[in-house]
Order: sequence, then C-alpha cells, then structure tokens
Amino acid sequence: MPGEITQLLAEVQGGDRSAESRLASLVYDELHRLADNYMHGERPGQTIQATILVHDAFLRLVDQEERSWQNRSQFFATAAVLMRRMLIDHARRRNAAKRGGPGLKLPLDEAMGVSDDHCEELIALDEALTRLSEWDPRLSRIVEMRFFAGLTEEEIGEALGISPRTVKRDWQVARAWLHGELSHN
Repeated sequence: MPGEITQLLAEVQGGDRSAESRLASLVYDELHRLADNYMHGERPGQTIQATILVHDAFLRLVDQEERSWQNRSQFFATAAVLMRRMLIDHARRRNAAKRGGPGLKLPLDEAMGVSDDHCEELIALDEALTRLSEWDPRLSRIVEMRFFAGLTEEEIGEALGISPRTVKRDWQVARAWLHGELSHN
C-alpha cells in the first residue's frame, strides 16, 4: 500500500484530479488518527472537529502545486506539521478573542472545539518547538513526526534520510530538551 500512496501522490502532483479521491480513501484513516492525536484531551463526543481538520488539511496538501512528494512518510510528516499549525493558529485566535483582542472568528471555531485550557498548552508547546527548531531543526522535525504524526522510527528515518537508530537517539535528546523547556513555564 505505501507504494500505491506514493504513486497516487505523483499522479495528484501531475494534475490528475481523479487520483485525489483514490488517495483520500487510502490516507483518510491515517490522517484521522493524526487529527485524533491532536484533538486528544478536547471536549468529548465531538468527532466532527477531527473530521474537519482532516478535510482541510487534505485539501491544502493536495493543492500544493510546488510540492513534489517523495513518499508516503514525507506526506504524513507534512500533514502532521500542517495540522499542528492549523490548531496553533486557531488557539492563538481563541486566546486573542478571550483577551479582548481582534480574534477573528472563523467558521471552524465552533466545530473544532479546542478548549481554552488546551489553547495555552498548544501555544506553549508550539513556542518550545520553535525554539528547538532554532537550536536543531532536525530534532524539531523528529518531534513533529513522532509525537504528532505517530510515525515510526523507520518512517521518520526514511522521510529525513537518516537511520532509525539516529532517529531514536535524537528523539531521546529532543524529549529531554522539551521537558526542560516546558517545566520552566
């Protein structure tokens, strides 16, 4: 199946609109799992927010004309980063609105259901990952792929062009670094 996903990604990049629906059927469950990971700890019983996140992320991913997808791992790693950014942007808008700022209300606001408590945690994690990226971009990418996307060491290694053993070592370093950063807040 990974070969089929890679082939469909190439067809979508080539402008084959019919490949989008075939690709969606193959990647939907995995994208939904990623979205569920992001939405963990949010209001129970609101499955619609993960579905909306998946739908919007998929549309953004396949509409990236300049992107040349190398493989399945790269696609899911990029999807994880995109979903994280969408949720962080949403959390920042919610925090701005809560503090009386210009917080723009988007149609997704109610459906996504990101709680106010979780907004601050997401923003703190995003800021820590930004600092980690400045210190070591590869460590930051590994955290995104492992923690948010749930990719295996082998899949991350494939996406980054490094060995699974290096991924494992870097993951341990990144986790320790983030723990130190987040425990200071």
